[in-house]
Amino acid sequence: MLNRRSLLLAAGLFGLNQLLGGCRASDQGLRVRVLAQSVPAQILQEFQRRLQVERADAADAAAGLEAVRFVVSPQLADLFKLLQTWKNPPAPARIQLPGTDRPLPVDDLTLLGDYWLAAAIQQNLIQPLPLETLSGWQQLPTAMQQLVRRDRQGQLSPTGEIWGAPYRWSSLVIAYNVERFERLGWQPTDWADLWRPELRRQISLPDSARATLGLTLKKLGQSANLSNLDQAPTLAAELEQLQQQVKFYSSTDYLQPLLLGDSWLAVGWSSEVLPLADRDRRIAAVAPASGSLLSADLWVRPAAQAVENQAAENQAGTSVSLNPSLNPSLTQWLEFCWQPDIAAQISLLSSAASPVILANRAQLSNALQQRTVLLPPPEVIDRSEFLLPLSDAESYRRLWVKMRQ
Repeated sequence: MLNRRSLLLAAGLFGLNQLLGGCRASDQGLRVRVLAQSVPAQILQEFQRRLQVERADAADAAAGLEAVRFVVSPQLADLFKLLQTWKNPPAPARIQLPGTDRPLPVDDLTLLGDYWLAAAIQQNLIQPLPLETLSGWQQLPTAMQQLVRRDRQGQLSPTGEIWGAPYRWSSLVIAYNVERFERLGWQPTDWADLWRPELRRQISLPDSARATLGLTLKKLGQSANLSNLDQAPTLAAELEQLQQQVKFYSSTDYLQPLLLGDSWLAVGWSSEVLPLADRDRRIAAVAPASGSLLSADLWVRPAAQAVENQAAENQAGTSVSLNPSLNPSLTQWLEFCWQPDIAAQISLLSSAASPVILANRAQLSNALQQRTVLLPPPEVIDRSEFLLPLSDAESYRRLWVKMRQ
């Protein structure tokens, strides 16, 4: 399957046996769980090199540094399910390493999509991160800082705690079959093009109410997080017309039909579309001019880690805080990801952009500045937004069901 959930298994990443610690017998050292292909192998190698240099320059006890092992999971949804399993393990009360009777230790840090952030907070699956004093945190765009400041119900709050460290982001884009559109004599540039009559029954849309209704609201000049849909009186009619354009809905299986010409246009996440467009000239992509929907991958700290640490400390006869400060090695990892030169490499090599590069656009290489789908113009980003928790999600669901009928 040619999408982010299946193109994720990078052979180079799995080949770094010295860097990746998945399913090894030893549990020593700190564990960071990554999504396959989300952290380029070159980045892992550079971090381990710098960590070894720092350990050599200072006594371990003084530096407080521990070895960091990176463990791979293939899908973002797997990471949320793993947080749930750690929090409420099945009987017997532990997850075992494959082929052994050893328990799988809880990771110290893991990636999570912002889509699952509210649910992870509500279910007490993660714990806050003390990031305010980190220099990297201060250089993040305000929108990224606001995204991860939430109250205990998972809602955005300017006074809320920080629940994740933004790592990279992608956007919903339009992908199209170049040959088909050459015959049409035009190229798509914005959401409104999805309604053009020549595309009737030729497009695929995400199997997602929020994404489909969101792009329609953007076409109407509204927010994708509109709390009162009565403020978009033509929305239902627009959705009815859009339904006539759709050949199928899929959030996973939409790129192969596009390659084969079975569909002419598809809407998908840039992190999924760009790897294919970079390899195959039959597919092109565009960032919609009226603004798009954004998605972010965040570093989060499993709440089960604090419980596991407390159990170990209790067994040793000492005590531990349920919300301890970050280990120096994990702090170093987060700061490392936010360094401008590393952020630029992450953006070039992982098909998703680091938020740090938004503050340094003028200093970016030509290779990055020319990737206008990965990094759309500032005015397009300003018109884009993350999908946020809704106070009235039911109204979106009702319209979605009506549209599909």
